[in-house]
Amino acid sequence: MLSRRHVIASALAAPAILRLGTGTAQAATTLKISHQFPGGTIDKGDFRDRLCRVFAEEVSKRSGGEIAAEIYPNSSLIKTVAQFSAMRKGALDISLYPMPYAGGEVPETNIALMPGLVTTYDQGMRWKNEPVGKALSDFLADKGIILLTWVWQAGGVASRSRPLVTPDDAKGMKVRGGSREMDMVLQTAGASVLSVPSNEIYTAMQTGACDAGITSSTSLISFRLEEVSKALTSGAKASYWFMLEPLMMSKATFDKLPKNQQDIILAVGSELEAFGRKGAQDDDVEVAKVYEKAGAKVSELDVETVGKWRDIARDTAWKDYGGKTANAAKLLKLASDVAA
Repeated sequence: MLSRRHVIASALAAPAILRLGTGTAQAATTLKISHQFPGGTIDKGDFRDRLCRVFAEEVSKRSGGEIAAEIYPNSSLIKTVAQFSAMRKGALDISLYPMPYAGGEVPETNIALMPGLVTTYDQGMRWKNEPVGKALSDFLADKGIILLTWVWQAGGVASRSRPLVTPDDAKGMKVRGGSREMDMVLQTAGASVLSVPSNEIYTAMQTGACDAGITSSTSLISFRLEEVSKALTSGAKASYWFMLEPLMMSKATFDKLPKNQQDIILAVGSELEAFGRKGAQDDDVEVAKVYEKAGAKVSELDVETVGKWRDIARDTAWKDYGGKTANAAKLLKLASDVAA
């Protein structure tokens, strides 16, 4: 059972540094953990930041202080998209990173936000122990990345004006989709698209560059998009938008560690998957309350509507992705074999 001991940390400091050592001896290894999300404490705030803090605390405890961590929220150490490349080069140790952000560098990573491919948490979490999980993990390891914690998040839509629920609603709207494949689906439905990370959606909607943003329930809350929205489409009951946002580690860093430290890191990472799932699903419920309180109209997706989005995706995004590389075709086939 993971410890939830209180750790004093500033909710506002950037970088927020969590030094977890023995207090007297210098820690043998200090890992830099970066992410794009707002910083908080181990008990409060965005669950993705909290997951990083629980991870840091637990690996320190189990290693007897041989591993320490410095946590940098808000992309305060390295810019959002660049964190993947930095890990591959060994310039960053760990990041909780939306995998499709790496799609420009490694196109195969876009499997992690393939519209309609994953439609439930159970289905997404089964990837890890199915052939697709091994294939994806092996592929990323070859690119210099180790997957530590599998975190899936359902998504919804925040809109400045009218709700975006069905594909027909997308006509004429400027929408942030979150991946190249989601953008293809939106364009087929008649929308124009904007490609920005989730921490830039607020400004895009505020300025009118974007009419609606599709992102995880947690980001819909953490980035305060209710302040610039009149409508929310919730993915709590059903969603065509599931993104894999795992805790990742630089293989270059991992390979330098002694085996006992590697084992600790892998064990803690795996154990935190239940924490990540609960955080994501709690926010799927909480997001509607936040937007209702702000006066937004809240709509819900159902299985039939998700099917309409998936039908478009199969003919466009899935086909395009599968034709990119042999690895992409393999990952798509293996992922399609994991039933909802």
